[in-house]
Amino acid sequence: MTRLGFVGLGQMGKGMAANLLAAGHPLTVNDLDAAAGEELVEAGAVWADSPAEAAGACEVLFTSLPTPAVIEAVAYAGGVVDSLSAGAAWFDLSTNSLDLVRRLHRDLRERGADFLDAPVSGGPAGARSGELAVWVGGDAEVFERRGHLLTAFADRSRRVGGVSAGTTAKLLHNTVSATVHAAVAEVMSVGVKAGIEPADLFETLRSGAAGRRRTFDAVIPRFLAGRFEPASFQLQLAHKDLGLARRLAQDVGVPTRLCDLVFDELSEAMNRGWAERDAQSFMTLQQERAGIAPIEIPSEVLDGIRDRT
Repeated sequence: MTRLGFVGLGQMGKGMAANLLAAGHPLTVNDLDAAAGEELVEAGAVWADSPAEAAGACEVLFTSLPTPAVIEAVAYAGGVVDSLSAGAAWFDLSTNSLDLVRRLHRDLRERGADFLDAPVSGGPAGARSGELAVWVGGDAEVFERRGHLLTAFADRSRRVGGVSAGTTAKLLHNTVSATVHAAVAEVMSVGVKAGIEPADLFETLRSGAAGRRRTFDAVIPRFLAGRFEPASFQLQLAHKDLGLARRLAQDVGVPTRLCDLVFDELSEAMNRGWAERDAQSFMTLQQERAGIAPIEIPSEVLDGIRDRT
């Protein structure tokens, strides 16, 4: 079995480390709080007095740490970079900064070791149960050789691309999550102010088309496929509906910053003459601003993504 190290035994790290240990791997652990490792040591893990000691004892190191500043301190002042042996790999499961990810990758490469950014999604419950997604950025050959270790604590793991690709994907995922939450807060505040009981409003929203499907599924047949005609729901109808929603919000005295932004996007698309195209056609405006080619993923690729997830 592969000798593993784990630094950072907080809410996320402790569950993942326990699953690695349960998979039968020799495991050396470290945390600022020695008490955080007591259960793991009782289950067979070896305690290390420092991050450097944990790194020096393993072939593959995992870290789960709260901020880039802590990761940097563990890497350099904590001695991890200097202690990893040639041929070792470090999977950082934290949500890190892109600059630090790239620096750690460069510095470890100079020592003959590998750094892979591998942020996770699924929360503490997922860390304990093994129901996590891991998005990895780094060398393809290293992932091919070491990536199987992730299956001990994650039911979905994949290499997204080269160094920093995993971190980029995680940051964008969390941006979508926060934006959706902000939208829910906005519409719930309007509905309650308009006189609907919160539970009734939420149940109503959840029972509609948007509420029933997975967040990202709605964009598969239109936006991601690059097909906006014939329309499933015309842009002019979406524009009309958001206009009416804005009027409702104004009538009850609730500001709707997100709705206003989206309405402006729809208005710009209407001014392009896209009224009878699918409502999702307004999403292509952002591609223009970004200077990227229109997204047109082949149907067989989209079907494969849907089947795998």
